[in-house]
Amino acid sequence: MDPLELSQALIRCPSVTPTDAGALDVLAGALEGLGFTCHRLPFTGDGSHEVQNLYARIGDDAPNFCFAGHTDVVPVGDAGNWSVDPFEALVKDGRLYGRGASDMKTAIAAFTAATARFLSEHGPDFGGSISLLITGDEEGAAINGTVKVLDWLQDQHQVIDACLVGEPTNTDTLGDTIKIGRRGSMNSVLTVQGTSGHAAYPHLADNPVERLVKMLSAVLDKPLDDGTEHFQPSTTVVTTIDVGNPVANVIPARAEARINVRFNDLHTGAGVETLLRRRLDDIGGDYDLDARVSGEPFLFPPGPLSNLVAGAVEKATGKRPEFSTAGGTSDARFIKDHCPVCEFGLTNETAHKADENAKIADIHMLADIYLAVLDGFFDGAG
Repeated sequence: MDPLELSQALIRCPSVTPTDAGALDVLAGALEGLGFTCHRLPFTGDGSHEVQNLYARIGDDAPNFCFAGHTDVVPVGDAGNWSVDPFEALVKDGRLYGRGASDMKTAIAAFTAATARFLSEHGPDFGGSISLLITGDEEGAAINGTVKVLDWLQDQHQVIDACLVGEPTNTDTLGDTIKIGRRGSMNSVLTVQGTSGHAAYPHLADNPVERLVKMLSAVLDKPLDDGTEHFQPSTTVVTTIDVGNPVANVIPARAEARINVRFNDLHTGAGVETLLRRRLDDIGGDYDLDARVSGEPFLFPPGPLSNLVAGAVEKATGKRPEFSTAGGTSDARFIKDHCPVCEFGLTNETAHKADENAKIADIHMLADIYLAVLDGFFDGAG
């Protein structure tokens, strides 16, 4: 099985969250050809859109090694910023172009190609099981995706013993980074209420813009922490400030800002919210903070799984990868409650950008690395 050809077939499905556009049909067809049993798992409800998911497994015995990832992709944005059709899957100058080339349809293709090679070398009786857990909602609300597939697995009494997530983890070159955890993430909407009035008579009004600026300074000026052994310092970022005031001589009645906090294992989401409210209260006045946590920080300290993946990476690339927890959230935040998990995929240099692409040589090398992971895992299990 050629991981490049399968990558192209997946990219040609415009599976922008939550649309599947046939991507899981393409993958299920490839897996069923290898002898996998595929379960299509659509979930809906809980205030979110319907999502198509796939759980595929070959073998009935333990241990069960799982590859996890997502076929959904972010929107292309302004198509005029692309030099190619985002869903043509064009090969040019040694690279594969298209939405999902980095994040992360190529990794799914590499999972499948590596498994095909493993089965051709070892046959179906390799002393365990291999599975793929693939969602169509990682880039979206993540409500009807991986978390519900994991619940379904529990209901079916199916156990995953180790999981490798194929998110693009590398910063500069393939093999430089393995993710062993992720920071937590909290998005907040800060709304400051005031009293509108004439700009010439500010003493007769209560300007929410001025208090908002003071509140944001209080939130930003003092770092949350200095980092920990495995985590960089927590970060607070203001992503937008909105007043909606079309004129210059009127003091508005309200002002709003959105704040994102990426926090390490010194904090919980509730603790970060409490800290922010304390700083806002020091400024005073009428305000509302709507804070929502999309994921708590987690860490799987270096151990058998991450060391196995690191050894496979070193064997293929000649370099020992760094263990990191940097970057955004991923569905590993759900999987870590079920089994050991780490993340390794392609470079993230062009993820979510126009002209997203991946080196063809890296796609093939990634399949080699995943094959080495399977060989090492089942050798160790035996």
